[in-house]
Amino acid sequence: MSTQDLPLRDVAGPTALGGGWRRSLDLLYLMAVTEFKRTYFGTVLGYLWSLCRPLLLFAVMLVVFTHLLRFSNVAHYPVLLLMNIVLFGFFSEATNSAVPSIVSNEAIVRKTQFPRLVIPLSVVLTAAFNLSLNLVVVFAFILGFGITPMWTWLLLPVLVAALVLLAVAVSMLLSSLYPRFRDVAIIWTVISTALFYASPVLYPLQKLHGAIQTVVALNPLTPILELARRWLIDPRAPVSGGVLRIAVPVALYVAIVVLAAWVFNREAPRIAEAL
Repeated sequence: MSTQDLPLRDVAGPTALGGGWRRSLDLLYLMAVTEFKRTYFGTVLGYLWSLCRPLLLFAVMLVVFTHLLRFSNVAHYPVLLLMNIVLFGFFSEATNSAVPSIVSNEAIVRKTQFPRLVIPLSVVLTAAFNLSLNLVVVFAFILGFGITPMWTWLLLPVLVAALVLLAVAVSMLLSSLYPRFRDVAIIWTVISTALFYASPVLYPLQKLHGAIQTVVALNPLTPILELARRWLIDPRAPVSGGVLRIAVPVALYVAIVVLAAWVFNREAPRIAEAL
């Protein structure tokens, strides 16, 4: 039988984890460490910039919200503000950097067996390196403000894992859609800014009332920030109850994770064509 007589068949494109898990993990670590070093290469302060950025924002916000908006009556508000800025800052840094990440790595994406999933994951891992350094500063402030260590501090990995998973899901979703829909970058810039103010970062949820409090409570980031406040800073802090206020953000969280996995797996074989 000649080659001309052979039936044509579809050949699957590169998958999200082309080459296997072990190779993907090795590439993930290599890319994340390289990006972390590259970010601060040639700067005067080097890695200290990862600490200075949230501290500078914290200083500005502290003045505004303790002197102008009178949040000074919130227990341990300066520490709460710093912690929230660090946690949300990680989410914002990871997702915003992930949007163009695949397009920025076009040269390696075009390699047939390069695992596409490694690229957004490496961006999140790089942001996680910064988060780990910033959390050291947060706990230094917590101890400096006289907050007694609590057993609930041991639950910090649970909060960080939940936040990282959400950042990974959003990063996968955005980075896989961006090669075909360049509007994603502009849209997400607006959405991430809105999320900053629609999350209890600058204020405790209990300071809001009515419909605004209900909307903010449904934000998937809200339970993470609220639990961080209660577990790490103020165990007496009120937590907004109600089955609906817990079930809806959890359902949205799960939906985002499932949707991101489905979309990325669908888009992965087509990414090179869209570049």
